[in-house]
Amino acid sequence: MKHDCLIRFLLLLGVAFAPSCALQSPLASKSQKLEPGTRYEVRQAVAAGDAFRPYQMTSYFFVVEATQPPLLAAIRPEVRPPLRLPAGVDQLANVRTTAYCHDESDHLAYGHLNAVGTFLKYGALRSAAADWSRYPVGTRFRIASEPGVVYEVDDYGSALVGTGTIDLYRPTQAKMNDWGVRNVDIEVIQWGSYERSQRLLHGRTHYPHVRQMFNDIQRRLGSQPAVSTRTTPITAMSEPAKVMPPGLSPSI
Repeated sequence: MKHDCLIRFLLLLGVAFAPSCALQSPLASKSQKLEPGTRYEVRQAVAAGDAFRPYQMTSYFFVVEATQPPLLAAIRPEVRPPLRLPAGVDQLANVRTTAYCHDESDHLAYGHLNAVGTFLKYGALRSAAADWSRYPVGTRFRIASEPGVVYEVDDYGSALVGTGTIDLYRPTQAKMNDWGVRNVDIEVIQWGSYERSQRLLHGRTHYPHVRQMFNDIQRRLGSQPAVSTRTTPITAMSEPAKVMPPGLSPSI
């Protein structure tokens, strides 16, 4: 125990250390820097006035180890910058889509009109229905398998609210059934306006699904500047929708 305390004391002072291959005095070793990999000897000191007895002298040896980098630093993963898409463009993968038609039984009351009050479109620019709290009215997108067609969200449906499903307009039931239910990759080329969506829904909140969209939009706008007109909606597949058999489609 006394020897261990003496070693600690001498280590703090930085004296009485010498490489085992050479004999040096403590004064000479004061300024000596301990080198990693070198074997050093620590000798027991003799107090002044004590008789020198060589057979009672003891010594200890140690080797200074090289400094190792912290383990966490050695295994830290490489940090890569996030992928930056062009301004106004977002890629959404595996979006669930269905199709609907104006002459379905639950859409006959609205005929060829969409929720905005204009005619449903089918051509190079086509109508689509969605939850406006996720895809606000005016959102335009392309489907990877239809590069020459642009869809615009101008409609909504009760079965779409609370889901990420997008309902694509088709002019005939045959075309609607041909599309069925597909998961596709889409490219959003322009996000719509939550403010406009809220204004259009304001007088329709007596319908439960409209009230849910209105309240969801209100919560979004409450945490954003009032002048904001472009905010990325929730990921399309964040909540699964009920699978509907071909021929049936959500409507207003």
